[in-house]
Amino acid sequence: MSNPNLVWARTMIEELTRAGLRHVCIAPGSRSTPLVFAFAELAQTNHVTIHRHLDERSAAFFALGLAQATRTPVALICTSGSALANFFPAVVEAHESGVPLIILTGDRPHELRGSGANQTIDQVEFYGKYALWSVDLPLPEADPGPLVLRYLRTTAARAYATANGQRQGVVHLNFPFRKPLEPTAADLARASASAVESITTITRAAPTIHPADLTALIDLINAHERGIIIAGTNIDPALAPDLHALAHQIGYPLFADPLSGARFGHPNAIAAYETFLNGGDLAAPDLIIRVGDMPTSKWLNAWIDTDAVQTYIHITPAGIWSDDQHRVTHLIHADPAALIAALHDQTPTRASTWNDHLHALESATWEAINQHLTDFDAAYVYDLIASLPDDAIVFAGNSLPIRHVDQFGRPSGKKLNLYGNRGASGIDGNVSTALGIARAHPDQPVYLLIGDVTLYHDLNGLLAIRNLGINNITIVLLNNDGGGIFNRLPVSALDPTFTDLFIMPHGLDFTHAARLYGLEHTLITDRAHFRDLIAQPADHVRLIEIRTDARHDESARKALIHAVHQHIRTMQIAE
Repeated sequence: MSNPNLVWARTMIEELTRAGLRHVCIAPGSRSTPLVFAFAELAQTNHVTIHRHLDERSAAFFALGLAQATRTPVALICTSGSALANFFPAVVEAHESGVPLIILTGDRPHELRGSGANQTIDQVEFYGKYALWSVDLPLPEADPGPLVLRYLRTTAARAYATANGQRQGVVHLNFPFRKPLEPTAADLARASASAVESITTITRAAPTIHPADLTALIDLINAHERGIIIAGTNIDPALAPDLHALAHQIGYPLFADPLSGARFGHPNAIAAYETFLNGGDLAAPDLIIRVGDMPTSKWLNAWIDTDAVQTYIHITPAGIWSDDQHRVTHLIHADPAALIAALHDQTPTRASTWNDHLHALESATWEAINQHLTDFDAAYVYDLIASLPDDAIVFAGNSLPIRHVDQFGRPSGKKLNLYGNRGASGIDGNVSTALGIARAHPDQPVYLLIGDVTLYHDLNGLLAIRNLGINNITIVLLNNDGGGIFNRLPVSALDPTFTDLFIMPHGLDFTHAARLYGLEHTLITDRAHFRDLIAQPADHVRLIEIRTDARHDESARKALIHAVHQHIRTMQIAE
């Protein structure tokens, strides 16, 4: 008789692969043994690729990166106990940013729950509201009937469809297993259930807008010349050309977040707003159309947080509220691509002095930045974006790096693919997420722009470089010896508490970390040295370190913003 645990695992996992699952990240453990052997069988037939990780937290963020890059669900496996708790930070990020993950956890049987048994915690609905769906599966049976097998298959099909739905996110399948966990040689020799036909196909349709609502939206656009389009975070980059075409047609400048896919490769994007809006007095628009989640920029969000904005339209395919200022007047639950195409077809072409003015302000700002940029941390980010090859991939770490990319990532005709974990915006797991993206795109150069504290938080993730043979990533480390971003807050004036308990200088020498994981390490001496290194292609992993002083960096950034505003006034471009 076959081991019922293996039959259970085979049935579920084969149905997941039929639905489309192609990647699984596995952390070692005992109670998940049946799941691991089922995936190992499928890996031998090239139905699925296994990515092995020693550390559960790094595994989860690596899976997050794979899912971001492929835009399809990735599975995660761990054993019982605290192992699945280490998945939790990545689960939170996946939920908040809409990334599809399928969590498969081994668990103790019901009679051991709540009994004090070793490595046993309450795993039922463990991720709470951060999972779109949680299932505590029944114990495997020695001779399951047809109804039970159909239940397993439909549950697997539903799990994949739920994770990959209009609102992508996390599904948690909890598997209680009794011993023996290990299959015998006879179990492994028996044919799996692959001859059984799949019984469930689940399809989805994009939400559409009612014709009357479309007409009302067009009337609003026609009635307001002073409008803008915002391409926020977490949108399909394929939407960018259509957004730019619509913006040009209706005379609205397109403000493009660096993670929107609408900035790089699109030289007409408005991207200098974090600089020209900081301390400026530009009148707010009358109408806003936003696609995607809230933009990264502090000053863009502050600019539109005003009663002067008469109409604020948010187009969202999943119908999820994303407006912490509560200024949205029209939430449109519709497929953005179809709606933007309809607007393009049914709105007239309009010339706009407002649009011309914003583009003049954009050009003047970049001209001044180029003239006055000195040697501080953000200058290296400006150089990085300018020096990268076409079609390169950049993962911008949280804290200062993503903010520097937002402020100093200048648009051009060169296409760059930007990623970031902006759902919960945590600094945990950023290394592993970037490596997951690199694994998904082995033929493209990937650049991880990261701060020192963020790198420290996920040093474990670097092991995947060697274990999985990743050789297409360059790590650019901005090392200001602590939490430099806190220098932007009023608390920065309150030393010594500020330095001791906010900055928390660590004094770490990252050359030792590079040596531990077999990375080439280079300490940058100046901007010219950095630009030369970035321009040189590499077939191995590099850690390029830039050491800076956080107080000097923030002082230089403020001085640059002041110089930009002086230049704008000299050019007689009203702010």
